[in-house]
Amino acid sequence: MATAALLEAAKPRNRTIGSKYAFICAILASMASITLGYDIGVMSGASLYIKKDLNITDVQVEVLIGILSLYSLIGCFAAGRTSDWIGRRFTVVFAAGFFFAGALVMGLARDYAALMAGRFAAGVGVGYAVVIAPVYTAEMSPASARGFLTSFGEVSINLGILLGYVSNYAFARLPLRIGWRVMLGVGAVPSVLLAFMVFGLPESPRWLVMKGRLADARVVLAKISDTPEEAEERLADIKAAAGIADDLDGDVVTVPVRSKSGGEKQVWKELILSPTPAVRRVLLTAAGLHFFQQAAGVDSVVLYSPRVFQSAGIADDDHLLAATCAIGVTKTLFILVATLLLDRVGRRPLLLGSAAGVAASLVGLGTGLTVVGRRHPEDGPVTWAVGLCVASTIAVVSFFSVGLGPVPGVYAAEIFPLRVRALGFAVCVACNRVVSGAVSMTFLSLSSAITIGGSFFLYAGMATLAWVLFYACLPETRGRTLEEMGELFGKTGGAAAEAGDGPSSSFRLLGSEFSV
Repeated sequence: MATAALLEAAKPRNRTIGSKYAFICAILASMASITLGYDIGVMSGASLYIKKDLNITDVQVEVLIGILSLYSLIGCFAAGRTSDWIGRRFTVVFAAGFFFAGALVMGLARDYAALMAGRFAAGVGVGYAVVIAPVYTAEMSPASARGFLTSFGEVSINLGILLGYVSNYAFARLPLRIGWRVMLGVGAVPSVLLAFMVFGLPESPRWLVMKGRLADARVVLAKISDTPEEAEERLADIKAAAGIADDLDGDVVTVPVRSKSGGEKQVWKELILSPTPAVRRVLLTAAGLHFFQQAAGVDSVVLYSPRVFQSAGIADDDHLLAATCAIGVTKTLFILVATLLLDRVGRRPLLLGSAAGVAASLVGLGTGLTVVGRRHPEDGPVTWAVGLCVASTIAVVSFFSVGLGPVPGVYAAEIFPLRVRALGFAVCVACNRVVSGAVSMTFLSLSSAITIGGSFFLYAGMATLAWVLFYACLPETRGRTLEEMGELFGKTGGAAAEAGDGPSSSFRLLGSEFSV
């Protein structure tokens, strides 16, 4: 059986016209995530020069780097409501506008306060981008390629990180007062390109159905499906998930009140205040994924990689920035590998292998840094420990990029019910950003308190806990349509309907009925 499964996974996928069109849409939408990646990458090097130029403390550096994650919470929660109001596509344009403004303000900043103002605008844009791009892509993708296409957001983040590293290296030789400002200001360029490209994208067919625009949804589904029969089948599934009767047809129809996205209070009730056991499990599973993605400490490795390498004994600025570029290249290459494996191997095996690899690599990094930190200056460098630090750092980002990096976004975007999908994904990303902010805003202080090696041992413990959670709680979703996910999280069927008090007491969880 295992051999047969491997042979099946190795079969090449048929990419027909519909899949190719969905592929193009996914690439363009995922470009929104480049903004987050660029900020992560560029701040790792720019912070070294900002500290020198503005004469700020390590605590101020921590706050400057990590505060973007907290500011992004505004965009995360606003993205759900905004995208349900104006559509997924124009929300991406909205995100690009915020990041463009933030990059300009940071590039022209004269002091720390101005930098923080720019971080605020960029953070709001990042919050919008990291929520809406995966949701849009998941809603445009056929089940057979959804993991592959949705993971392009993580590819874009890694490409953005690499571009940030390259920007550091390219502008490091400019005068101190100019160099870091150019590094940050250049970030406005991707947002302008993104805004223009997104205007050529169609709207999400699921959003169109939620608005009752069946004719428009049918046109989009015809473009992203491989056959007319598949398009009609997907339309029927989406109508059922949205609560629209199967026999109700026409160019524009009236959507039942319980399925309108404007019922914000009802959406919060269904997801947060009084969810069914199945919805509660969906929320805890998706939020747990996003929590442990950041709690494993990869942001400390990526954002503070120059300092990590300094602690390992690499002192020259050019060598430091070149080493960080190597990290960017590695992350980008391995995330491309992950995109090929998501729909072949599945989400669960990638997560388990990734978490185990990250934990082991963090132990190696902590060991190397502890050995280097305890050497006496007169003893000279401990060559094997320096090599272990560099190899372990590259291993951390490699294992992370294969599973922990792309899978949480893919998984969360596909398991939430249609009615609460945008809000649910926003809650998960908010959890992700809070933990990311906490990690990045405490790393230098934590390293001072328990040593830099001890910090990575702590992160290794979190990665081990993540592995236990993934093994115990995560079902495989590969190959299932968005409308079939309810079967994986406790389908209640008719019992729920009987327990309720009529149609208004229930809603569909991706095609399956649950009582509210």
